[in-house]
Amino acid sequence: MSSETESSFSSSLRLPKLPSRSEATAQSWLGRFLQRGSRGDRDDEADRTYPWYKVLWLTGVDYFSTLGYQPGIALLAAGALSVTSTAILVAVTLFGAVPVYAEVASRSYAGQGSIALLENLLSGWQSKIFVLVLLGFAGTDFVITMTLSAADAARHAVANPYLHPYVGDRAILLTLLLLLLLAVVFFLGFREAIGLAQLVAIPYLALNLIVLLYGVGRIVLHPALLRQWQQALSAHGDWTPVFVASALLFPRLALGLSGFETGVSVMPLISNEENAPKGPEDASSRPRGRIRATRKLLLTAALIMSAMLLLSSFVAALLIPQEAYQETGAAAGRAIAYLAHEYLGNGFGTVYDFSTILILWFAGASAMTGLLNLIPRYLPRFGMAPRWVVYRRPLVLVLFAIDVVITLIFRADVEAQGGAYATGVLVLMLSAALAVTIALWRECSVRKPQTFLVVFYFFLITLVFVYTLVDNVIERPDGIIIATTFIVLLLAASGVSRYLRSTEMRISEAAFVDRSSADLWASITGTKVNLVPHLLDTPVYRDALAKKIPQYYVINEPLAFLHVSLMDNRSEFVARLRLRVHKEGENFVIEANGAVAIANAIAYLSELLDPITIIVELTSRNLMKQSLDYLFWGEGETGLMVYSILVRYWEWTGRTSGRPRICLMSE
Repeated sequence: MSSETESSFSSSLRLPKLPSRSEATAQSWLGRFLQRGSRGDRDDEADRTYPWYKVLWLTGVDYFSTLGYQPGIALLAAGALSVTSTAILVAVTLFGAVPVYAEVASRSYAGQGSIALLENLLSGWQSKIFVLVLLGFAGTDFVITMTLSAADAARHAVANPYLHPYVGDRAILLTLLLLLLLAVVFFLGFREAIGLAQLVAIPYLALNLIVLLYGVGRIVLHPALLRQWQQALSAHGDWTPVFVASALLFPRLALGLSGFETGVSVMPLISNEENAPKGPEDASSRPRGRIRATRKLLLTAALIMSAMLLLSSFVAALLIPQEAYQETGAAAGRAIAYLAHEYLGNGFGTVYDFSTILILWFAGASAMTGLLNLIPRYLPRFGMAPRWVVYRRPLVLVLFAIDVVITLIFRADVEAQGGAYATGVLVLMLSAALAVTIALWRECSVRKPQTFLVVFYFFLITLVFVYTLVDNVIERPDGIIIATTFIVLLLAASGVSRYLRSTEMRISEAAFVDRSSADLWASITGTKVNLVPHLLDTPVYRDALAKKIPQYYVINEPLAFLHVSLMDNRSEFVARLRLRVHKEGENFVIEANGAVAIANAIAYLSELLDPITIIVELTSRNLMKQSLDYLFWGEGETGLMVYSILVRYWEWTGRTSGRPRICLMSE
């Protein structure tokens, strides 16, 4: 049978879907307005892909924008050791982060990143809780990216000599205005991101390169600056203690590692390169060309950023006096901007400031895009978010409100937010390294001993990120406090949402296993049978029920016995049912396999079958225990839950007539 015939045959065996609540419920004009622009909305650009060197700049606005504040933070944290500490950061980037995310790209090539990779390695509630925790850290990363970037952009505006007379010292107000502008843009719709990213990132890098090369030239002309820096280093001893001290200080510079998660999240936008090398393990669905292009993007971005970080840390350490880069100094959080104004004049410095403000604002746009893709991808599928999170506009409003709260808590202080930002970045990188190590370990083969060496290498990378994260948390515990707050709120909201949505139908699709089942189902739909859900799937038990029911109810039509089998992973929120129908004497037997909750499956099938009566057995077991069994395992007191689910569904759909009778029968 051809694939086309199989597809047609399979589609003919599917039952029609029931309308969802959003489709069935009448909405106000405000509701309809907010629900425009869902993640699923498509336009002419939806399926367009681009060469990797164009998508590079979309990653770059997040990654390269850290040049706006990273050199200043490095100076404040390490002083003269900022150069050697940055060199260690570059080594970790090139030999740690790049290999890890190259492996992530090859295993999570749909743009879901390390979170999806870990989700696939785990299962059940363990997987769901772990993903929620990682989403909490990812939320910390992306939200702080928006607030920190906006705060640093405001700092550049306040420090600019031409803008200062107009904006004064209103850094908090400027930060909030930038965040509001970001929210308005996404509320209305954000397109042509790649083209704008190129226009923002390329001039910014060019301006940075001009300032830094000028700084190098000044150092060459004034060799005393180099000798002063070498004397400052010699105060720590020879190169061994300098390296040790730099390694201990390196975690404070961890902000320079941001951007890799964005690099893999943009994979769906990258064109699948032709003539990509093939491997014996290739499957037709594996886009090796796109994976190869993504690895080029990650390596190129890392090389550019590594060169800029080394150069900026060297120039800043030699040219900026200590009092200038302290927290209240003129170079605090804006080291390269300080050099631009100091040595190239306020005119050039103002151009640099505007470019910096623009890329920092666009970095917030990149983070907003990440959250608008990440949240709808996981939480609704887990049943752990309201249905409206799949719509862009209400989600943008929620994120803007969170941004405002974070900005006011930190009073738009860049350094104060650095700990939370670094914590989010490092947890995501650690999760990526751990996921890759586990995946490679499972793929190890005794026939290929070199695979164990690869696993050991990635295990060492994982240990480096563990050290970096632990040191960062000890040094700046506010980061883990903020992240933990995000996680607790997310878990609480997810639990409440799962509870509130537990009475939805929770069936994505129902299909028959064969043609005879479909034909029998069609013959009994439309008030022709009495539906009898039952627990024991045996002819003896069904025969006993068939004799017992007429003792209590007047039954004139055949019985349709329904037995629902649950899938192993009850943590899933929705399921696909597979149905088998056969006759047993004068009655019918319906076997439904693959449900996540018995009561919801019964309610769903009863609406499609439209029986005369639904006769459900009650038990006398503890109701509290049964409620927990229902929430976590899809079991519990089936009769009462079927009644509750159907009544609620009828209220949604406005069905007032033709309802089946629901009879609750005790044991």
